[in-house]
Amino acid sequence: MSNPFRVATILLVLFWTAFFVMLVGEVQANVPRSTQLVSLNQTKPVHARPGGPIVGSVGATEPDTGEQTVLPIISTRDVHHLHWLRVRLPYRPDGDTGWITAKSVTLSTTFWSVYIDRSQRKAHIFLGGKLKRTYSVIVGRSHLPTPSGNFFVTEIMEERGEISGPYALATSAYSNVLQEFDGGPGQVALHGREGLEGEGEIGTASSHGCIRFERAAIEYLAHELVAGVPITIS
Repeated sequence: MSNPFRVATILLVLFWTAFFVMLVGEVQANVPRSTQLVSLNQTKPVHARPGGPIVGSVGATEPDTGEQTVLPIISTRDVHHLHWLRVRLPYRPDGDTGWITAKSVTLSTTFWSVYIDRSQRKAHIFLGGKLKRTYSVIVGRSHLPTPSGNFFVTEIMEERGEISGPYALATSAYSNVLQEFDGGPGQVALHGREGLEGEGEIGTASSHGCIRFERAAIEYLAHELVAGVPITIS
């Protein structure tokens, strides 16, 4: 390799390294160090505002696993001698929020968060606001894009030997294009590639909107994350 070519190669590597460090630094500055969660011990009415009209409800358990429903808390307020929680909701429209009372609930905290960069096809995993892992992923194709916004993990399912296995982390995000997919409501998941190895390479935009991970990556997420972990998709 000639010296000029070697220098150019080194400079190119340094440029992309610096760019990646800058990009991750910007993301890291905006991810939460911790998120307070609420687990529901019974079905909860959802209010438009504290003490306001009921606009819906959230069940105490998740539909696929039967596990307890866990929601991220955005803010709190005391009104009429009741403690109210503003939470993210697990159904359409994407990013919807509402207020529930703090009765018959259990509070906890997670220090994990996930940031998905669709343009870079990267998933950045943070613990306590610090970058823990970065994975290349598959995101939605141009006409079936992965939705952007603030979401969360709703439930974690073991799907060994099934399409999209060995694990799928269902999220509160839903496709803006597909109202139904494969018998489901168009819900976006972080999942593996079992049975999908021939449908797009890692680092491409080739899914129906879900975010696909290599086996080792999705196994790591399934073992480390919990329901309620916040997910930002940009």
